[in-house]
Amino acid sequence: MRPSSSARGSKHLLAYGARGPISLERLSTLLGALRAALRTRTDLALENLALRQQLALLSRRSKRPRFGRLDRAFWLWLSNRWSGWRQALYLVRPETVIRWHRQGFRAFWTWKSHRGRPGRPLVGSEIADLVRAMALANPLWGAPRIHGELLKLGLDVSQRSVARLMPHRPKPPSQTWRTFLQNHLADLVSIDFFVVPTATFRVLYVFVVLLHHRRQVVHFNEHDVAGSARAELCKGHVGDQR
Repeated sequence: MRPSSSARGSKHLLAYGARGPISLERLSTLLGALRAALRTRTDLALENLALRQQLALLSRRSKRPRFGRLDRAFWLWLSNRWSGWRQALYLVRPETVIRWHRQGFRAFWTWKSHRGRPGRPLVGSEIADLVRAMALANPLWGAPRIHGELLKLGLDVSQRSVARLMPHRPKPPSQTWRTFLQNHLADLVSIDFFVVPTATFRVLYVFVVLLHHRRQVVHFNEHDVAGSARAELCKGHVGDQR
């Protein structure tokens, strides 16, 4: 007895369904092999190493895998060595590895800055006494000059330390600007040189000298040529009032 058409169709579908998963599996295997062939042997070795390290973490007896110092150091090294480390990381996010790197960077520089005696190195008592003696024996010498003399003697000390070790010298009070004007008012003059355009489209060069203590114009001269005005300025004298 021949099978019906519906039975033949069901058998055909079963055969297609049986061949379907096999073809997809073969296709994925082929793509994986092609992807592996295009990659270098170094990338494959590093990816294998990264996966094995994560499997070792999962095999530990703990509910949640914890990354120790050596594990973090491994991923920091791998992130600097291999550009595709993000694709091989499954237990934590790549941002976590970057945060570990920043924490290690801060810890390293904190340790390096705190190593040894903190602060500025101390200056010996002999150098301090020598700085004070040189400053008292040479009142006109400042910190740059004393620092240069110490360098000539082979003493390595900074200029800031020299300025700190120098004895305090009281500075005489300086006169104010008002006192200076009162003391030298008779000897001060004001000079002005300006340009005046005329109604006839000429340009006059004017030179004026004014005494301060009398507020008197002692010299006034105008020229229509710039060369004559410059010659008048070069004379440098206060002539008769004009």
